[in-house]
Amino acid sequence: MVILKQIDMKKLQSQVSGLNLNDVSMFVAVGQAGTLTGAANHLKLPTSTVSRALTRLEKHLGLLLVHRSPRGLVITDSGKEYLQSCRRALQTLKHGRELLQDGRSSPRGLIKVSCPITMSRDLLAPLLQEFLERYRDLRVEIEPYASGWDREPREDVDVFFKLQAPNDSVRRMRPYPSTVRGLFASPSYIQASGTPATPDDLVTHSCVGVGVWKLSRGQRIATPNIIFRVVSGDPTVALKLALSGFGIVILPLWMAKRPEVAKGLVPILPQWTPPPITLCALFIGPSRLTPKVKALLDFLDEYVGTDRDPRLIQDRAKGYFTAALPSSLLK
Repeated sequence: MVILKQIDMKKLQSQVSGLNLNDVSMFVAVGQAGTLTGAANHLKLPTSTVSRALTRLEKHLGLLLVHRSPRGLVITDSGKEYLQSCRRALQTLKHGRELLQDGRSSPRGLIKVSCPITMSRDLLAPLLQEFLERYRDLRVEIEPYASGWDREPREDVDVFFKLQAPNDSVRRMRPYPSTVRGLFASPSYIQASGTPATPDDLVTHSCVGVGVWKLSRGQRIATPNIIFRVVSGDPTVALKLALSGFGIVILPLWMAKRPEVAKGLVPILPQWTPPPITLCALFIGPSRLTPKVKALLDFLDEYVGTDRDPRLIQDRAKGYFTAALPSSLLK
Protein backbone atom coordinates (compact mmCIF):
# COMPACT_ATOMS: atom_id res chain seq x y z
CA MET A 1 0.00 0.00 0.00
CA VAL A 2 1.78 3.11 -1.30
CA ILE A 3 0.46 5.63 1.24
CA LEU A 4 1.39 3.70 4.34
CA LYS A 5 4.94 3.22 3.11
CA GLN A 6 5.37 6.99 3.36
CA ILE A 7 4.31 7.17 7.01
CA ASP A 8 6.57 6.29 9.93
CA MET A 9 5.26 3.77 12.47
CA LYS A 10 4.66 6.22 15.32
CA LYS A 11 2.61 8.49 13.06
CA LEU A 12 0.75 5.46 11.73
CA GLN A 13 -0.13 4.26 15.22
CA SER A 14 -1.47 7.68 16.19
CA GLN A 15 -3.56 7.85 13.02
CA VAL A 16 -5.11 4.43 13.50
CA SER A 17 -5.77 4.94 17.21
CA GLY A 18 -7.83 8.08 16.62
CA LEU A 19 -9.50 7.01 13.37
CA ASN A 20 -13.27 7.48 13.13
CA LEU A 21 -14.74 4.54 11.22
CA ASN A 22 -17.84 6.57 10.37
CA ASP A 23 -15.60 9.04 8.56
CA VAL A 24 -13.94 6.18 6.70
CA SER A 25 -17.33 4.76 5.71
CA MET A 26 -18.44 8.14 4.39
CA PHE A 27 -15.22 8.50 2.38
CA VAL A 28 -15.86 5.08 0.80
CA ALA A 29 -19.41 6.17 -0.03
CA VAL A 30 -18.06 9.33 -1.67
CA GLY A 31 -15.59 7.27 -3.68
CA GLN A 32 -18.37 4.98 -4.93
CA ALA A 33 -20.89 7.73 -5.66
CA GLY A 34 -18.43 10.21 -7.14
CA THR A 35 -20.17 13.19 -5.53
CA LEU A 36 -20.93 14.41 -2.02
CA THR A 37 -24.62 14.62 -2.87
CA GLY A 38 -24.72 11.08 -4.21
CA ALA A 39 -22.98 9.75 -1.12
CA ALA A 40 -25.27 11.72 1.17
CA ASN A 41 -28.36 10.36 -0.61
CA HIS A 42 -27.06 6.83 -0.31
CA LEU A 43 -26.29 7.25 3.39
CA LYS A 44 -29.50 9.24 4.02
CA LEU A 45 -27.48 12.04 5.63
CA PRO A 46 -27.16 15.77 4.96
CA THR A 47 -24.49 16.66 2.41
CA SER A 48 -22.85 18.91 4.97
CA THR A 49 -22.37 15.95 7.33
CA VAL A 50 -20.56 13.97 4.64
CA SER A 51 -18.43 16.97 3.69
CA ARG A 52 -17.36 17.55 7.30
CA ALA A 53 -16.50 13.86 7.70
CA LEU A 54 -14.31 13.99 4.60
CA THR A 55 -12.52 17.11 5.82
CA ARG A 56 -12.05 15.58 9.27
CA LEU A 57 -10.55 12.42 7.78
CA GLU A 58 -8.14 14.38 5.59
CA LYS A 59 -7.02 16.42 8.57
CA HIS A 60 -6.55 13.29 10.66
CA LEU A 61 -4.43 11.61 7.97
CA GLY A 62 -2.58 14.74 6.91
CA LEU A 63 -3.37 13.89 3.28
CA LEU A 64 -5.55 15.42 0.59
CA LEU A 65 -7.92 12.68 -0.49
CA VAL A 66 -10.22 14.62 -2.82
CA HIS A 67 -9.91 17.72 -5.02
CA ARG A 68 -13.08 19.80 -4.71
CA SER A 69 -14.19 22.07 -7.55
CA PRO A 70 -17.45 23.59 -8.85
CA ARG A 71 -17.54 20.79 -11.42
CA GLY A 72 -17.40 18.02 -8.82
CA LEU A 73 -14.89 15.84 -7.00
CA VAL A 74 -11.70 14.21 -8.23
CA ILE A 75 -10.01 11.64 -6.00
CA THR A 76 -6.27 12.21 -5.67
CA ASP A 77 -3.74 9.44 -6.28
CA SER A 78 -3.26 9.13 -2.54
CA GLY A 79 -7.04 9.07 -2.14
CA LYS A 80 -7.37 6.21 -4.64
CA GLU A 81 -4.81 4.13 -2.77
CA TYR A 82 -6.44 4.85 0.56
CA LEU A 83 -9.93 4.15 -0.86
CA GLN A 84 -8.92 0.64 -1.92
CA SER A 85 -7.46 -0.05 1.52
CA CYS A 86 -10.57 1.29 3.26
CA ARG A 87 -12.88 -0.85 1.16
CA ARG A 88 -10.92 -3.98 2.03
CA ALA A 89 -10.78 -3.07 5.71
CA LEU A 90 -14.52 -2.37 5.95
CA GLN A 91 -15.30 -5.62 4.16
CA THR A 92 -13.05 -7.54 6.56
CA LEU A 93 -14.80 -5.95 9.55
CA LYS A 94 -18.16 -6.83 8.03
CA HIS A 95 -17.13 -10.46 7.55
CA GLY A 96 -15.78 -10.63 11.09
CA ARG A 97 -19.08 -9.40 12.44
CA GLU A 98 -20.99 -11.96 10.40
CA LEU A 99 -18.79 -14.81 11.63
CA LEU A 100 -19.77 -13.93 15.19
CA GLN A 101 -23.50 -13.99 14.43
CA ASP A 102 -25.30 -17.25 15.10
CA GLY A 103 -22.49 -19.60 14.07
CA ARG A 104 -21.84 -21.19 10.69
CA SER A 105 -25.08 -23.18 10.61
CA SER A 106 -27.41 -20.19 10.52
CA PRO A 107 -26.56 -17.78 7.68
CA ARG A 108 -28.56 -14.58 7.61
CA GLY A 109 -28.61 -11.12 6.17
CA LEU A 110 -28.00 -9.82 2.65
CA ILE A 111 -25.58 -11.51 0.25
CA LYS A 112 -24.53 -9.37 -2.71
CA VAL A 113 -23.69 -11.28 -5.88
CA SER A 114 -22.28 -9.91 -9.13
CA CYS A 115 -22.31 -12.16 -12.19
CA PRO A 116 -22.65 -12.15 -15.99
CA ILE A 117 -26.16 -11.54 -17.31
CA THR A 118 -26.41 -15.02 -18.81
CA MET A 119 -25.52 -16.61 -15.48
CA SER A 120 -28.07 -14.55 -13.55
CA ARG A 121 -30.81 -15.48 -16.03
CA ASP A 122 -30.02 -19.11 -16.88
CA LEU A 123 -28.36 -20.42 -13.70
CA LEU A 124 -29.15 -18.32 -10.63
CA ALA A 125 -32.76 -17.34 -11.36
CA PRO A 126 -34.04 -20.94 -11.65
CA LEU A 127 -32.29 -21.89 -8.37
CA LEU A 128 -33.06 -18.86 -6.19
CA GLN A 129 -36.39 -20.06 -4.86
CA GLU A 130 -34.95 -23.32 -3.60
CA PHE A 131 -31.90 -21.56 -2.13
CA LEU A 132 -34.00 -19.01 -0.24
CA GLU A 133 -36.44 -21.66 0.98
CA ARG A 134 -33.48 -23.56 2.41
CA TYR A 135 -32.01 -20.41 4.04
CA ARG A 136 -35.01 -18.37 5.11
CA ASP A 137 -32.98 -15.69 6.93
CA LEU A 138 -30.99 -14.78 3.81
CA ARG A 139 -31.73 -12.14 1.19
CA VAL A 140 -29.99 -11.97 -2.18
CA GLU A 141 -29.04 -8.94 -4.25
CA ILE A 142 -27.91 -9.79 -7.80
CA GLU A 143 -25.94 -7.28 -9.85
CA PRO A 144 -25.70 -8.58 -13.43
CA TYR A 145 -23.00 -7.23 -15.69
CA ALA A 146 -22.25 -7.49 -19.41
CA SER A 147 -19.78 -10.13 -20.44
CA GLY A 148 -16.55 -8.16 -19.99
CA TRP A 149 -14.24 -10.92 -18.82
CA ASP A 150 -11.66 -8.51 -17.43
CA ARG A 151 -14.10 -6.81 -15.08
CA GLU A 152 -12.89 -6.56 -11.48
CA PRO A 153 -15.10 -6.94 -8.39
CA ARG A 154 -16.02 -4.08 -6.08
CA GLU A 155 -15.16 -4.49 -2.44
CA ASP A 156 -18.82 -4.34 -1.34
CA VAL A 157 -19.73 -7.44 -3.39
CA ASP A 158 -19.71 -10.67 -1.36
CA VAL A 159 -19.31 -13.08 -4.29
CA PHE A 160 -18.15 -12.10 -7.77
CA PHE A 161 -18.57 -14.68 -10.53
CA LYS A 162 -16.07 -14.36 -13.34
CA LEU A 163 -16.02 -16.20 -16.67
CA GLN A 164 -12.26 -16.38 -16.76
CA ALA A 165 -9.75 -17.22 -14.07
CA PRO A 166 -7.96 -14.05 -12.91
CA ASN A 167 -4.19 -13.88 -13.27
CA ASP A 168 -3.85 -12.11 -9.95
CA SER A 169 -6.41 -11.43 -7.26
CA VAL A 170 -6.40 -10.64 -3.56
CA ARG A 171 -9.59 -12.65 -3.29
CA ARG A 172 -9.94 -16.34 -2.73
CA MET A 173 -11.34 -18.34 -5.61
CA ARG A 174 -13.57 -21.38 -6.00
CA PRO A 175 -13.64 -22.88 -9.51
CA TYR A 176 -16.70 -24.62 -10.95
CA PRO A 177 -16.96 -27.02 -13.91
CA SER A 178 -16.18 -25.23 -17.17
CA THR A 179 -18.65 -24.92 -20.06
CA VAL A 180 -17.79 -26.63 -23.36
CA ARG A 181 -18.40 -24.53 -26.49
CA GLY A 182 -18.55 -24.95 -30.25
CA LEU A 183 -19.01 -23.07 -33.52
CA PHE A 184 -22.49 -22.93 -35.04
CA ALA A 185 -24.46 -21.36 -37.87
CA SER A 186 -27.93 -21.80 -39.37
CA PRO A 187 -28.60 -24.14 -42.32
CA SER A 188 -29.75 -21.13 -44.34
CA TYR A 189 -26.43 -19.34 -43.80
CA ILE A 190 -24.45 -22.43 -44.82
CA GLN A 191 -26.58 -22.87 -47.92
CA ALA A 192 -25.97 -19.26 -48.93
CA SER A 193 -22.32 -18.85 -47.91
CA GLY A 194 -20.85 -22.35 -47.88
CA THR A 195 -19.16 -24.37 -45.14
CA PRO A 196 -15.66 -23.36 -43.98
CA ALA A 197 -13.23 -26.25 -44.32
CA THR A 198 -10.45 -24.82 -42.12
CA PRO A 199 -10.23 -22.17 -39.38
CA ASP A 200 -8.56 -19.80 -41.85
CA ASP A 201 -11.70 -19.93 -44.01
CA LEU A 202 -13.57 -18.14 -41.21
CA VAL A 203 -11.98 -14.82 -42.21
CA THR A 204 -14.17 -14.74 -45.34
CA HIS A 205 -17.39 -15.43 -43.41
CA SER A 206 -19.77 -13.25 -41.42
CA CYS A 207 -18.87 -13.91 -37.77
CA VAL A 208 -20.18 -12.65 -34.44
CA GLY A 209 -17.81 -12.57 -31.47
CA VAL A 210 -15.25 -10.68 -29.46
CA GLY A 211 -11.49 -10.82 -28.97
CA VAL A 212 -9.50 -13.57 -30.71
CA TRP A 213 -11.00 -16.94 -31.54
CA LYS A 214 -8.52 -19.56 -30.36
CA LEU A 215 -9.44 -22.95 -31.82
CA SER A 216 -7.71 -26.23 -31.01
CA ARG A 217 -7.57 -29.66 -32.63
CA GLY A 218 -5.43 -31.93 -30.52
CA GLN A 219 -2.06 -30.19 -30.23
CA ARG A 220 -2.77 -27.83 -33.13
CA ILE A 221 -3.89 -24.26 -32.36
CA ALA A 222 -5.46 -21.84 -34.84
CA THR A 223 -6.18 -18.14 -34.30
CA PRO A 224 -7.76 -16.87 -37.54
CA ASN A 225 -7.61 -13.12 -38.07
CA ILE A 226 -11.37 -12.54 -38.05
CA ILE A 227 -12.91 -9.09 -38.42
CA PHE A 228 -16.28 -9.53 -36.73
CA ARG A 229 -19.38 -8.17 -38.46
CA VAL A 230 -20.88 -7.80 -34.98
CA VAL A 231 -18.69 -7.48 -31.89
CA SER A 232 -20.42 -8.98 -28.84
CA GLY A 233 -19.48 -11.34 -26.05
CA ASP A 234 -23.11 -12.05 -25.12
CA PRO A 235 -24.03 -15.61 -26.21
CA THR A 236 -27.73 -14.69 -26.28
CA VAL A 237 -27.04 -12.03 -28.91
CA ALA A 238 -24.91 -14.50 -30.85
CA LEU A 239 -27.64 -17.16 -30.71
CA LYS A 240 -30.33 -14.84 -32.07
CA LEU A 241 -28.10 -13.69 -34.92
CA ALA A 242 -27.10 -17.27 -35.77
CA LEU A 243 -30.72 -18.44 -35.87
CA SER A 244 -31.62 -15.54 -38.15
CA GLY A 245 -29.00 -16.70 -40.67
CA PHE A 246 -26.59 -13.83 -40.05
CA GLY A 247 -23.39 -15.81 -39.63
CA ILE A 248 -21.10 -18.05 -37.57
CA VAL A 249 -20.92 -17.80 -33.77
CA ILE A 250 -19.42 -19.52 -30.73
CA LEU A 251 -22.02 -20.86 -28.30
CA PRO A 252 -22.04 -22.94 -25.12
CA LEU A 253 -23.18 -26.45 -26.04
CA TRP A 254 -25.98 -26.34 -23.48
CA MET A 255 -27.41 -23.32 -25.30
CA ALA A 256 -26.93 -24.57 -28.86
CA LYS A 257 -28.41 -28.02 -28.22
CA ARG A 258 -31.57 -27.01 -26.45
CA PRO A 259 -34.56 -28.63 -28.18
CA GLU A 260 -36.15 -25.34 -29.19
CA VAL A 261 -33.06 -24.14 -31.11
CA ALA A 262 -31.11 -27.28 -32.03
CA LYS A 263 -32.88 -27.77 -35.39
CA GLY A 264 -32.01 -24.20 -36.38
CA LEU A 265 -28.25 -24.70 -35.97
CA VAL A 266 -25.53 -26.86 -37.47
CA PRO A 267 -22.01 -27.39 -36.08
CA ILE A 268 -19.16 -25.64 -37.91
CA LEU A 269 -15.64 -27.13 -37.91
CA PRO A 270 -16.64 -29.69 -35.25
CA GLN A 271 -13.06 -31.01 -35.02
CA TRP A 272 -11.90 -27.54 -33.94
CA THR A 273 -13.02 -26.40 -30.49
CA PRO A 274 -12.79 -23.07 -28.66
CA PRO A 275 -11.54 -23.20 -25.05
CA PRO A 276 -14.17 -23.91 -22.40
CA ILE A 277 -15.48 -21.03 -20.29
CA THR A 278 -14.02 -21.24 -16.79
CA LEU A 279 -16.51 -20.16 -14.12
CA CYS A 280 -14.88 -18.91 -10.91
CA ALA A 281 -16.37 -17.48 -7.74
CA LEU A 282 -14.19 -14.77 -6.18
CA PHE A 283 -14.68 -13.74 -2.56
CA ILE A 284 -12.85 -12.07 0.30
CA GLY A 285 -10.87 -14.76 2.05
CA PRO A 286 -10.57 -14.76 5.84
CA SER A 287 -9.50 -17.94 7.63
CA ARG A 288 -12.97 -19.36 7.09
CA LEU A 289 -15.93 -18.41 4.93
CA THR A 290 -18.74 -16.35 6.34
CA PRO A 291 -21.91 -18.45 6.77
CA LYS A 292 -23.81 -16.75 3.94
CA VAL A 293 -20.97 -17.07 1.39
CA LYS A 294 -20.37 -20.71 2.33
CA ALA A 295 -24.09 -21.42 2.03
CA LEU A 296 -24.28 -20.02 -1.51
CA LEU A 297 -21.07 -21.63 -2.81
CA ASP A 298 -21.90 -25.03 -1.32
CA PHE A 299 -25.43 -24.82 -2.71
CA LEU A 300 -24.15 -24.11 -6.22
CA ASP A 301 -21.73 -27.05 -5.93
CA GLU A 302 -24.82 -29.29 -5.93
CA TYR A 303 -25.94 -28.00 -9.34
CA VAL A 304 -23.27 -26.36 -11.52
CA GLY A 305 -21.94 -28.81 -14.10
CA THR A 306 -24.07 -31.71 -12.82
CA ASP A 307 -27.18 -33.42 -14.22
CA ARG A 308 -29.18 -31.02 -12.02
CA ASP A 309 -27.77 -27.92 -13.73
CA PRO A 310 -30.84 -25.86 -14.74
CA ARG A 311 -29.22 -24.84 -18.03
CA LEU A 312 -29.47 -28.38 -19.37
CA ILE A 313 -33.28 -28.71 -19.43
CA GLN A 314 -33.65 -32.49 -18.97
CA ASP A 315 -30.34 -33.36 -20.65
CA ARG A 316 -27.38 -35.05 -18.95
CA ALA A 317 -24.23 -33.14 -18.03
CA LYS A 318 -21.74 -35.41 -19.83
CA GLY A 319 -20.16 -33.62 -22.77
CA TYR A 320 -21.41 -30.20 -21.77
CA PHE A 321 -18.95 -29.45 -18.95
CA THR A 322 -15.38 -30.20 -17.99
CA ALA A 323 -14.23 -31.02 -14.47
CA ALA A 324 -13.33 -28.06 -12.28
CA LEU A 325 -9.59 -27.51 -12.08
CA PRO A 326 -7.91 -26.89 -8.71
CA SER A 327 -7.59 -23.19 -7.91
CA SER A 328 -3.78 -23.44 -7.94
CA LEU A 329 -3.81 -24.46 -11.62
CA LEU A 330 -6.00 -21.56 -12.70
CA LYS A 331 -3.69 -18.74 -11.62
